[in-house]
Amino acid sequence: MYDIIIVGAGPAGGTAAYHLAKKGRSVLVLEKESLPRYKPCGGGVSPAIAQWFDFDFSPAISVKADSLRFTWKLGDPVEAKIETKEPVWMVRRDIFDHFLVQQAQKQGAELRDNTEVTGIEFKTDHWQVNTANGPVTGYYLIAADGAKGPMAKWLGFKQRKRRLAGALEAEVPAVVENKSTIHFEFGLVKNGYIWNFPKADGYSIGVGTFIGGEPQDFKKILDEYAKSFNVDIKISKQYGHPLCIWDGTQKLHAQNAVLAGEAACVVDPMTAEGIRPSIFTGLLAAEFVDRALDGEINALEQYSEAINEQWGSDMAWAQKIAGAFYRFPGIGYKVGVKRPSGAQIMGKILCGELRYSDVAGRALKRLIPGFGG
Repeated sequence: MYDIIIVGAGPAGGTAAYHLAKKGRSVLVLEKESLPRYKPCGGGVSPAIAQWFDFDFSPAISVKADSLRFTWKLGDPVEAKIETKEPVWMVRRDIFDHFLVQQAQKQGAELRDNTEVTGIEFKTDHWQVNTANGPVTGYYLIAADGAKGPMAKWLGFKQRKRRLAGALEAEVPAVVENKSTIHFEFGLVKNGYIWNFPKADGYSIGVGTFIGGEPQDFKKILDEYAKSFNVDIKISKQYGHPLCIWDGTQKLHAQNAVLAGEAACVVDPMTAEGIRPSIFTGLLAAEFVDRALDGEINALEQYSEAINEQWGSDMAWAQKIAGAFYRFPGIGYKVGVKRPSGAQIMGKILCGELRYSDVAGRALKRLIPGFGG
């Protein structure tokens, strides 16, 4: 019998496993794929996550980027070096996620990868988790199995508040001339943006839409964009995947169980940043499940409250800004991105040095004439 069974070895699961194992809890991580495994993702990580760990992430970082370049329909460029304490980390998710789980294993957590969960049953005071390799039992469950995972449904979360957004991403091997610049393109895609994130040996190029709307030909858009970097994405495998965008505060706990990571619908509605919020939920899941194991009756309820207060309150502002920006992106580009302070603000948000609540009032006044008047 384990203290905690964590389903999913992504950033949320790895973080929760690390912190719980460090506290001396018996932890089992179940992952359906074999690690390391590919995960479609731009791979931008806020260096602010370092404050939540006591080890060096350097082995898991591909490159560090300290410059942003924005374009509007491939023209009208805006370039800026971001003045933050630490550049944005660019990672490959197969390496990053596995590295995080390995740190948890060093603390005593057990990993069973290539082990798919087939169902769960609550038995008086603990969970039985059925897997393709037989059942395991634990007092508490952390469901960190991502946007497409079945755990939330099995735990009874039928009507989660979430906005399912779509993304298409490709890893393109290339000689990267400038490894310190992150590229964002607005205008070619409606209700979202295109990104090109540098890695040591290539690019992560992707397109995403975040507020719905009519279907678009992502493959055609991505192909056109990639050509501007003299790369051919047709030779690379492309991965379509959903994003669980934050869409309001909600309950994230059930009987002896919590949702973490994308299963908790915490992806940033403005930038689609998912790694830092996932790690944050893993951090808090570990804290409150540890309290529950110590006998604190309302600990899991407090987990839901903490996520909603500490992350959701800022995401409410992100959602307002995203709604205004992506509906009128031409205006947004002109009054937001092209402002001298625009890139600096974006850089500080990406690095975790600014919150949306710090800039929302001014941003919305510029994006929506008459806002707050």
